[in-house]
Amino acid sequence: MKILIADDDPVTLDALEACVAADGFEVLLASDGRQALNQWKTHRPDLLCLDIMMPEVSGIDVCRAVRAKNREVPILFLSAKSEEVDVVLGLELGADDFIRKPFGKHEVLARIRAALRRSQQSGGERRSFEMNGLVVYPNELRAELEGRDIEITPREASILSVLSDRAGEVVSRDTLLDLCWGIDYFPESRTLDQHIAKLRKKIETGPANPSLIETVRGVGYRFRAAARA
Repeated sequence: MKILIADDDPVTLDALEACVAADGFEVLLASDGRQALNQWKTHRPDLLCLDIMMPEVSGIDVCRAVRAKNREVPILFLSAKSEEVDVVLGLELGADDFIRKPFGKHEVLARIRAALRRSQQSGGERRSFEMNGLVVYPNELRAELEGRDIEITPREASILSVLSDRAGEVVSRDTLLDLCWGIDYFPESRTLDQHIAKLRKKIETGPANPSLIETVRGVGYRFRAAARA
């Protein structure tokens, strides 16, 4: 499988190349966003790992351009702590995850494997399912609510599917991370909370007072199915 890594820091780029290549992946390299876009158009990698701040074209803009053409290829961001606002924007554009700098070899490989595994499993087996008026079409990466068409990412479709399957149950954060990201994921990350917040903005009529995805403080999340008449 081909992994595109884009970072304008040559030390980081070399370290990531050695790490990913040693795990058996074919590696494509880019030192700026424009090169990253050219590599993606030419080689169509199976996953993109993008630094947020790059010359020519930023990682955010690369993500935006790729998502305009392909909504399923996994995209991971490399980010410094000071770039959290940009990380949130990237997730809203459809990125799957982010890796905080400085990072370790095992964390990078775990997140890449989890993203690829999730991509290969995306779509699920159900053509559609309903959650209190929200109709989710996981294979089409969309949902409908009150006549409104909503685009969702593969990760969001997975989160909704897990909560729907376990309606009424409290699904722990660790369980959601394991099922939607993979068992190698690091549960201390705030990625899950950011995905839930972004998803609520799309599907909740009142995101500040959610009715579809309920927070169970200190434990996880729950979908409470409405009683049928």
